[in-house]
Parts: sequence; C-alpha cells; structure tokens
Amino acid sequence: MAGSCVTTRTTCPYCGVGCGVLASRFEDGTVTVKGDPDHPANLGRLCSKGSALAETLSLEDRLLFPSVGGKRASWDEALHAVSEGFARTIADHGPDSVALYVSGQILTEDYYVANKLMKGFIGSANIDTNSRLCMASSVAGHRRAFGSDTVPGTYEDLELADLIVLVGSNLAWCHPVLFQRIEAARRTRPNLRLVVVDPRRTATCELADLHLKLKPDTDVALFNGLLAFLHESGGLNDRYVNLHTSGLAQALEAAGSCDIRAIAEATGLAPQDVATFYSMVARTPKTVTVYSQGVNQSVCGTDKVNAILNTHLATGRIGRPGSGPFSVTGQPNAMGGREVGGLANMLAAHMDLENPDHRALVQSFWQSPRMAERPGLKAVDMFRAVRDGRIKAIWIMGTNPVDSLPDADGVAEALRACPLVVVSDVSTAVDTLAFAHVRLPAAAWGEKDGMVTNSERRMSRQKGFLPLPGEARADWWALAQVATRLGFGEAFAWQGSSDIIAEFARLSMERNQGSRDFDIGALAQITPEAFDGLAPFQWPWPAGTPAGESRFFADGGFFTPDRRARLVSVRQSAPRKLERRYPFVLNTGRIRDQWHTMTRTGKSERLSAHIAEPYAELHPDDAGLLGIAAADLVTVESPHGKVLVRALVTERAAQGNIFVPMHWTDQVSSKARVDAVVAPDTDPVSGQPGLKFTPVAVTRAEMQHYGFAVLREKPVDLDLTYWALAPIREGWRLEFACDGASTPCDPALRDLALRLLGQDSGGEDLISVEDRHAGSGRYASWTGDRLDGAVFVSREPVAVSRQWACGLLAQPAQSLTDRLGLLAGRSAAGRPDPGPIVCSCFQIGAKDIARAATQGHVTLEAIGQTLRAGTNCGSCRSEISSLLNALQDQQGDRHDIAQAG
Repeated sequence: MAGSCVTTRTTCPYCGVGCGVLASRFEDGTVTVKGDPDHPANLGRLCSKGSALAETLSLEDRLLFPSVGGKRASWDEALHAVSEGFARTIADHGPDSVALYVSGQILTEDYYVANKLMKGFIGSANIDTNSRLCMASSVAGHRRAFGSDTVPGTYEDLELADLIVLVGSNLAWCHPVLFQRIEAARRTRPNLRLVVVDPRRTATCELADLHLKLKPDTDVALFNGLLAFLHESGGLNDRYVNLHTSGLAQALEAAGSCDIRAIAEATGLAPQDVATFYSMVARTPKTVTVYSQGVNQSVCGTDKVNAILNTHLATGRIGRPGSGPFSVTGQPNAMGGREVGGLANMLAAHMDLENPDHRALVQSFWQSPRMAERPGLKAVDMFRAVRDGRIKAIWIMGTNPVDSLPDADGVAEALRACPLVVVSDVSTAVDTLAFAHVRLPAAAWGEKDGMVTNSERRMSRQKGFLPLPGEARADWWALAQVATRLGFGEAFAWQGSSDIIAEFARLSMERNQGSRDFDIGALAQITPEAFDGLAPFQWPWPAGTPAGESRFFADGGFFTPDRRARLVSVRQSAPRKLERRYPFVLNTGRIRDQWHTMTRTGKSERLSAHIAEPYAELHPDDAGLLGIAAADLVTVESPHGKVLVRALVTERAAQGNIFVPMHWTDQVSSKARVDAVVAPDTDPVSGQPGLKFTPVAVTRAEMQHYGFAVLREKPVDLDLTYWALAPIREGWRLEFACDGASTPCDPALRDLALRLLGQDSGGEDLISVEDRHAGSGRYASWTGDRLDGAVFVSREPVAVSRQWACGLLAQPAQSLTDRLGLLAGRSAAGRPDPGPIVCSCFQIGAKDIARAATQGHVTLEAIGQTLRAGTNCGSCRSEISSLLNALQDQQGDRHDIAQAG
C-alpha cells in the first residue's frame, strides 16, 4: 500500500446481520477492509467473510460489457433487445408471459424499480426473489399473526435476554457477528442460557446449555407442546392475551395437552430434555427465540413460524427489551426486498397486493396505466411456468437459479427452452449465464450505491468506493432504461439513488398515519448530499420525528383490522415417510467461510482454506452400514438428480440424515450442485421450498484412483470423474478421482499428471516417483527453483497434508533433497504441518492447536494468546472450543485406560 487513502463507510454484502464496514482505498488502488466501530449492528466486529472482502475485488472473471446472442453489443443494442423482446412477448401473450427473478443481493433502489415496472406498468405480479428460498415462511407467519411483515425486536434483545432459543439456526457459522455478540454478553452475564434446536450438532451447539436434536420438521410438535405447558402451568399472560390477541382457545385446542412422553416420541427427543426446555422457558420472562432457515426452508415452515409466535403472544413476551421472536434473514437485503414488494404476493411499503385499497393507493401514487390484481408466480412455480411455456421471457438479476433453486437441473432445462433469457450479473463464473440470450454487466459491491436493510429493520448505506469497471452499470439504471423504451419514461426518470429512495419514502407515508408499520417519510425530501451522509437508522422513521431505536407490539397495536394479533391454530403434520429406495433425509445449508455460489468468496484463498471441496456429512453408524469410510467419495441421489462429493463421517450428523453444503457449482466442481438433488416441494402458504428435507439414497462411489495436485496455472477442461478446484497462494489446489480402468503408474495416468503440470513429456525439470506395487505415483516440475506444480495419485484417497502441500508454490526448492522430500510428502525444514485450517484469519490449523494444547494451552483464551487463533473475526471460536473439548476427552480416555490397567 502506498500514499494516502480515502475511507468509505459502507455495509457488508453477505448475511442479514448488516455489518458496517470501513473500506479504505489507497492511491495505488489497493483496498483494506475493517469493521465500523460506529455501526450499531456490529460495533466493529466482522466475520471471516467480511474480513476477507478486500481479497474478493479482482476483475479477472468480471462481466464487463453487454452481449446479445453471444456477441458483444453496446448498451443501446442490449437494452433494445430486452425491451423489444419483452414488448413483443407481452403483445402476443399478455403481461403474465414475462417475469423478473431478482435477489437479496441487489439494493433497495433496484428492487423498488423492478417492482414498480412489473406490477404497476407491465401489469403482472410475476416478480419474485431468491429471498423466497430463505425468508418467505417468516413473511407469511408474520402476516398471519401480526397483519404485517414486522420483525418486533432488535439485536440488543440478544444481549438483554436471560434465555436465547435458537431454532434451525447455526448462528455461529451463518450469522457469526450475532453469535459473537451473544458470546460477549455471556462473558459479562454468565447466567444467560442458550438452547439450540437443530437436528445437527453444529458449531453453535458448543455454546449451548441444551441441544435439542429433534427429528426434522417436528418443530410444530415441540412448540405446540410448549404452548400447552405454559397454559397448564399458569405461564400465560392473561392481561396481554385479553387486550391484544385473539385465537388462543383455538390454538390451544390444536396444540392439545402437554403430554411430555408423546411430544418426546413425536420429536425424537428425550422426555427429560423436553421437560427441561419447557421449564426453562416458563421461568424466564426475558426469552428471545431466534429462528432461521431450519424453520423457514420447510414444506410446513409457515406453521413452524406461527407455532413459535404463538408462545410469545400468549405470554406477552414480545416487543420488550430482552424478549420476543426474532427472524434472522439470510441475505444483505432480504428485508429491503420485502419492504418494496419484491415478493410476488406483496406491494411496496408493506402493502398487500390482494387488498384493493392498497392496490388503488399504489396505482394512484405511481400514476400507473395498469396494476397487477392478483399475486404472481412464486419462485419454484415461476420456473415451472418457464419450463411449460407459460412464461416466455424472463430477466434474472443478481442470482444464480441454475444452482440455487430446487430441482436445479429442471431449472436449467426450462431456461434452455425459454425464448428470451436476460441475465444481469457481475461475474462470468455463473452457471446461469450460459443460458442467457442477453447478458448485462452489473455494478458489484464496492461500486454500487444505495440502501440495504438488515434483520433488525436497520437501513444502511452501501456506498461505492471503486470506479465502475468496463461498461458495468447499476441494476436500477438498466431497469429504468428498459422502462423508458417500453414507453414509461416519465415515471422512471430518476437521476440517482437518492431520487428513488425519496419516492419510496413518499409512498411509505402516503395515507399512512400509523395504519401501516413501514414508514420512512423522514426521507421524503432527502437530497443527494444528505443521502450521501445518511447514518444507519431503524424504521419506522415518520416525517417530522427524530431517528431512534424501536420495538413493536409490547402494548399491542398490531396491523390486523381489529389491531389484535392472531394466535394461529397449527397442527403437527404426519411424519413424512421415506421410501425404501431413498432412506435418508438430505439437509442443505451454508458453511462458515463461503457465501451462496462462491462467485465472491471463492476468490479468496484464505476462505477456501477452511473447507476446500464439497462433502456429505453422515453419521458413523450410517457410514458403517453403507461401507463408507472417511474421505471416500459418495453419490447422493434423489429422483431429481445426484451429486458426487467427499464423505465426512462425523457424530455431528443425526443418524439417518445427510448434510451437503449449497455452495459448489459447475465452475469449481465436477458434480456438486446439490440443489439438483433437492425436491421442488413447497410450503402451501409461503411457497418456500423445503430445502432441509429431501429423501435420498447414499452410496459409495467406486474409484480406480484418487489424486491431489497443487498447480500454478488454473487447469481447464478437466475430463475427470470427480474434481474440485480451489485457489491457494500463487495457484490452485485440485482434488480428483477417476473410475476408469487405469491404475496409478499406467501411461494414461502419467500422461494426465503431465498435462496437469503443463508438460507433454518429462524433462530435466520433472521429477517423478512411482511405486507399482503400492499403485502410487508422485510428480513435480520446476522452472529454476520455482515449483510449477505437484501431482499425487494413489489407489486410495491420497495421504498428503493438504495445508503443507498448498504452501509449496510459495517456497523455493533448490536442492535435490528438498525436491525428493516434496515428493515424499514431508517438509525438509520450516513450519510443521498445520493440519486442516480452523482459523482462516491467521491460517492456524487443527494440528497447531493440538500442539499448543499439549504444551498446556487448553483454554480458548490461551490459544488466542499463543497462536492468535480466534482473536480477529472470532468466527472460529466455537470450532476451537470443540477441538479443545475433544482433546481433553481423548486425554481423559487415555487416563481411564491407564487407571483400568
């Protein structure tokens, strides 16, 4: 870094925590990123992904110019192709023959313009968002209970609570900064208790006082039982119920009596654990229930949400400091999309598409020629309509449905047959882009300018600190240009983001006067200068009032017609039966250091060091029955598709359950798009797919040989049965396997190794060691003392330390001894093998931690002082704790054996 720098306050583009970021750009173009200590969401903290943002800003895979039909085009040509294609389709087949599919990655301004164009001017509600995949059941549950999509509480409640119940939320990995806030609160208030409700033993469980490892999709039984227990034990708030709610009697009837043994049987829990949980909640008024994708991503997700809300409404534990239900969102602007009507069944400013008064208000405000009168197609149904020809033109913006939607191969088939597919994106490394007739280069994080809203209703600025590269443009600008070409220019004639926010604010206050929850009228006349300096704030912020912190519903005031909350009657659905052919339950989700389909985080070698290839997590008993050993390759298959991934055999998995991460795509692996396996079953109320429950079969994949390579040049056209690619310092790491008849040392495999090394034949700079008896081969080539690459192959999964090998490209190897040591898989000198990386920030591995523990550093704090692990972003702290606990257990076992002897 050289010279002075300019520091910009902006917001992280990852999860819904909405952390403030200080991005500093230096004269030489380099950028550094750190947490903003003044932002209320994170107070300076960042997770591993946020800390690595500066490592993801490269342009090597950026989409830099428009194209039409695979040929470079001007913006004018591309916009004409989009507008003419949409206009022709609408004229021939009607407004419902076109659609927009947008994303929680885009800004509020982009969302608002897209919603206005589709619903108010094209006249169709066929606009939906990938937030349908993560938060739609929360929206539906809120609206059924509160009459509005309102999150009652704030992040501060997590620090004020005496009991936090995390349901279907691996907060330590998926919302790490919130987890860090809970950790910090617990250090100052040791009496704070934490319960985790999750079929898996996740990293979050390391902090838990009680882990309820319930059967998948039995949450309604658990929380109906809690409602009944609270009623029978006198734990309801009669005053609150009588003044502010309706439906309690019906909800109690649906819940039934509190039969602890029956509830335990239904949920798969121990009766004493159910009783302990219920007693903890009953005696703790300051209880916060945090729920996320394990609740939402279910075919009964809305009922799960309402079962949770019922317990808070019946006890009056809502909207008060330290108590309330809390839905945490998955994307940086999922909430912003909900606010502007980005979902197919909503209108802007939290108005209801099916409410004729709301439709008339919005149409009058927009002065729109035609207004959508019925909900549009939700995400899964939208792509079904593309597939069967009802939708003939679709514009996909900032999301990757060929990887992220269930039945993903069916989505690819639909797009392949669609007459017009438009894709706006920032990266060429997006599987969906292959199906686009028109490609539009969008502005990325660090370049675009606007607003996002986090999970606690806090609106913050995302600000540009980098110039727009190539011909990239803001998404709202491209939408407004198409609207103009469709003849709607006057209604889309904004000069910048502040103009759009000001219009949105005026709509939010139109005929409101407190009748609707969402009101940001204070921004109705905001200038570009004031917008530039706008500090984070929580809505509502009506005109003429100061900005402030807020909670909802402590004293009622719901947004139903009678202003009372509804306790919704829900019943546990019958257990879903597994077929003999598909006897396991597939659960999908995130890992700690990657984001969505890795177009951003996949650029960081530091983030990729934690988990570098796709895997299936399965219980040891299941693995034993299936003949699967650790590091085997396995096929996970459903009637919809299959993946080929590495087996991770672990007690963390529940027996009968398989977990596969969602992140890997065809860009970085041979066949790991797990949503190709996921069934397209949806919640009947919310339309959210059940991404946590798909019946699957798991089988060991027979491979003739396995390989691992570190390569300076990125390999292309990999004709291998299995491969997974990730960046490392100065190059790439490659895991691979083949099911062909070649054995290691056969000419065909030797030729493969040489191709990976960039050599047609061996030369003076190539060294190889082959053991025909063991069936292994190791190959490496140099240019001078600079390693070009090393390839290791074997009949079994290759036993070479990955972290040691990944450092080889950055080290000179001059002597023959050094080079032969490399092929032997050992370091001649220098740092010992760190083992699998645990701390991404400082590249500290499991073996580093184990060595420190044997020297007496057996606490989290001692490891931090000795190795620095866990002292930066803190995302790895729960894993370090887990490792230390496991090491202590092993030492205890050895002590017991010695005593017994």
